[in-house]
Amino acid sequence: MDWTLRGGAPLGPGAPAGDLLHLTGGRIDARGAEGAQVFDASGLTVAPGLIDLHGDGFERNLSPRPGVLFDPEIALAETDRQLTANGITTAWLAVTISWEPGLRSLDTARRLVEAWTRLRGAFACDMRLQLRWEVYALDAVEQVEAWLALEPRPAIAFNDHFTGLFDPTTRMAKSLDKYAARSGLSVEAYREMIGRLAARRDEVAPAIARLAAAAARAGAPRLAHDEPDAATRRANRALGIDVSEFPLSREAAAAAAEAGEVVVLGAPNVVRGGSHIGALDAEPAAAEGLCTALASDYYYPAPLAAAARLLARGDMAPEAVWGLVSAGPARAMGLRDRGALAPGMRGDLVLIRRDGPRARVVAVFVGGAPAWCAEPWRIAGATVPA
Repeated sequence: MDWTLRGGAPLGPGAPAGDLLHLTGGRIDARGAEGAQVFDASGLTVAPGLIDLHGDGFERNLSPRPGVLFDPEIALAETDRQLTANGITTAWLAVTISWEPGLRSLDTARRLVEAWTRLRGAFACDMRLQLRWEVYALDAVEQVEAWLALEPRPAIAFNDHFTGLFDPTTRMAKSLDKYAARSGLSVEAYREMIGRLAARRDEVAPAIARLAAAAARAGAPRLAHDEPDAATRRANRALGIDVSEFPLSREAAAAAAEAGEVVVLGAPNVVRGGSHIGALDAEPAAAEGLCTALASDYYYPAPLAAAARLLARGDMAPEAVWGLVSAGPARAMGLRDRGALAPGMRGDLVLIRRDGPRARVVAVFVGGAPAWCAEPWRIAGATVPA
C-alpha cells in the first residue's frame, strides 16, 4: 500500500516543501501514487527513522536477572517491539562475543545469531548484527570470521574490557563481583579464568589483525571501542578500523574527527548530562563537531530523548541534531538509502510530537509501511475516538 502523509512538519535533509510526504513502493516519492492511503500528520514532526548502530539493551530481554537466560527468540521479538516503539527503524544489536561464560559467551552469541537468522524476516525494525568481539576471546576468532559472511553484512567492533581488569584503579577492576555474577562464576573462579587468559596476551595482536583484514575483505563496517587517546586511534586506523566508538577522551575523538572519521558517542550521555563512567561528555562534543553519531548504547529510548533535548537547546541546527541519530549512523554503517527525506530514499519515518525538551513517538513507518502507531485514528477512514 502507498501512503501520503499530510499536515506534518518535515525535519531532515531533503525534506520536501509543504506539508505532504509521499511513500510509494516502499520509498519516498516526489509525486505520490493515485489512491494512496492518507495519514493525518497534523501537529507532528515527520523525520527520518532513527538509526541505532550500537545497542545492547536487548540483553535485559535475554537475561533480566543475573544467571537467568530466556529463549533468544522471545528476547528478540520483544526487542523488535521496543525498538519500533522508540522510533528506531534500523538497529544493530551489539552481540558481545567474550571470553566470559554466561550472557556474553560465544555459546550465547551462537544462539542469538541462530535466532536472528530464523526470525529476521518477521521483524518490523531492520534489525542487524554488530559482532562486539572482545579481543581476548581468542577461541572465538574462527566463528567471528565466519559470521562476517552473513547477510546483511554484520559490523564488527573491537573491544578490550580485559586489560583494565588488572589495574586496581579502573572501574572494571572494581566491578569484578558484578562481572563474576554475570558469568555465573564465583569471584575466585573469575580471577583464575582471567589469569589463564593473561598468559595468552601474545596472541591478541595477530587475532585483531586477522579479523580486521577479514572484515575489510567482507566489506563489514569496523569500529574501535573505548579508544583512550590519539595514539590508539592511529593504531586502529592503520588496521583499517575507521569508526571510533565511544572514545574515552576528547583527544581520541578529535583525532578521529580531524581525519574525517566517524565518532560515535552514547545518547544516554546526552540525556543524563554526562557520561556515567566519567568519559567524554557527548553534548559539548557534538556542538564542537566531535560527534558524528549517537547510539542507544544500553537504553533504547535514549536516541530520541537526546535529539529532543538538543533540539530544545537550540545550539545546533535542527538538521544537524537529527543527523546524529539518523544520517550520521547511516553514513557510519555504509547505508546510503536512509537517513533523509529525499525522493528515492527508503520510507523509514518517525512521526513525533515535540514538547520542549521531550518528544513522544506517535507513528513509525518502516519500508514505506506503518510499523507502529499510537493514534490509529490518524489513518483516513479509521474511527475517531470519542
